[in-house]
Amino acid sequence: MLRYILRRLLWLIPTLFVVTFLAFCALRIGTDPLASFLKQNPRASLANIKQYKSVNGLNGTIPEQYFHWLRHFVTGNWGRSIKGSTPVWPDLKHAMANTAVLGLFSSGLGIFFGLSIGIIAALRQYSKFDSVSSTGAFVALSIPPYISAIVLQLIFAVYFTRWFNLDHPFLPTSGIYPPGHHGFDLILRIKYMILPGVVVAIQTLAVYSRYMRASLLEVKNSEYMRTARAKGISERRVIFRHALRNALIPVTTFAALDIGAIIGGLVITENIFGYPGMGVFFLKAFNNGDYPQLMPWLVIVAIALILFNLVADVVYAFLDPRIRLA
Repeated sequence: MLRYILRRLLWLIPTLFVVTFLAFCALRIGTDPLASFLKQNPRASLANIKQYKSVNGLNGTIPEQYFHWLRHFVTGNWGRSIKGSTPVWPDLKHAMANTAVLGLFSSGLGIFFGLSIGIIAALRQYSKFDSVSSTGAFVALSIPPYISAIVLQLIFAVYFTRWFNLDHPFLPTSGIYPPGHHGFDLILRIKYMILPGVVVAIQTLAVYSRYMRASLLEVKNSEYMRTARAKGISERRVIFRHALRNALIPVTTFAALDIGAIIGGLVITENIFGYPGMGVFFLKAFNNGDYPQLMPWLVIVAIALILFNLVADVVYAFLDPRIRLA
């Protein structure tokens, strides 16, 4: 297995090379960094323009510009944003940390409760619990995140404030801390993360409950499960030792890719709640045509997806001993 992991990690290098080159070409064709620079600096002199083009490698062809960017990127020189001329890495690191916290919080809640509901629904097929959970999952999936976000904001920030005559909203609806706050405060951080976390968890819970139910029902009715029961193995052991391990295999694929994609940002949720994560970072950079910010964002997202795909393969082998990673 170690050899397989090392081989996959080595394949990461050419994969990233191809992905970043294609993305760089698309960004340079679709955006004009010089026009973005002039928009942010309308009084820039000819000398400033020449210096900007030289520093950012904009004088050559697109492949030459790409290798100029790649050389600086691998040496840790990620450049400065077009708007504000601030270093790219500190802002990107801050956005990535915020998204990771929100993503792990909301996905952890959604996956745990989603899998639990799916397991119970499959074990009690056609029961009232199964009917209610299935209906609730379909309703949750049919409601877009921007609708559930606005509804939650209205309930907890507007109506609760009126009903209980509060001086401040019951739950905050924007940011990660109140204005002017300095330092880390765990209670405040959780309070500001509840509403966006619940919005993401609702969708996650609905998806995983349906996946888990369908996967466990398929495994539960398979021939080897009937054979295990015929051998006199207790139903509890049959379910937890055989059924769940095999039912989790297809769910693992979805979970690994889903968690990897979270690194790219929860664009809709973060934008509605003003949460300064990777989604908001991407939207601002894209609207500004700021490719010095967009390219590192893309590399991090690509690495996350590839690594979590590798994690899924390794978990396969752990869940199903028949799978061998050579």
